[in-house]
Amino acid sequence: MSFQSLFLAEEDTRNKEQLKRDLEELEFQLYRMQDNMKEIARKWQVIGIDQTKEDSWVIVYKEKDEDSCKIMLYECDTAFRGEWDFSIHAKYEDNDTIFIGDIKGPTNKGYGSICMKHLKEVAKEQNIQYITGDIAERDWDHVDRLVHFYEKHNFEVDIDQHNKCGEIICRPFTEES
Repeated sequence: MSFQSLFLAEEDTRNKEQLKRDLEELEFQLYRMQDNMKEIARKWQVIGIDQTKEDSWVIVYKEKDEDSCKIMLYECDTAFRGEWDFSIHAKYEDNDTIFIGDIKGPTNKGYGSICMKHLKEVAKEQNIQYITGDIAERDWDHVDRLVHFYEKHNFEVDIDQHNKCGEIICRPFTEES
């Protein structure tokens, strides 16, 4: 047997072992997701299962009353203990508008994009014409990141650099949203 054949045989064995480990991990994640979904569904409405840009599975759920809507996300890497990993807090301004009051959670994991997608779906289901919000002075240390995030999700962003504030607006029914 040549060195190349031996190398390919070892590589094939490693690939099979890696595939087996990956399959076992996926199976474990599936069981964990099932348990987490049962726990979350006891108190909130599960509205989706998604995958982050890092290929982690997350459960998306909402809490809604007549005045507010909170889109929450939990990554299924551990057992659910009642706390979300990411959340968009919004309130109903009127029959046509949802106002984003706060976005909470870690950055650069894809959580915000997943929650924003689901907030837009909720708005469409309820025939909400606008999703709005503001950018406050407290956001100024990360304003560039916020502008990028909102523009990526087809919001119009109006920034007042002098007064360190801004406004956002999105029409969830438009084609590009």
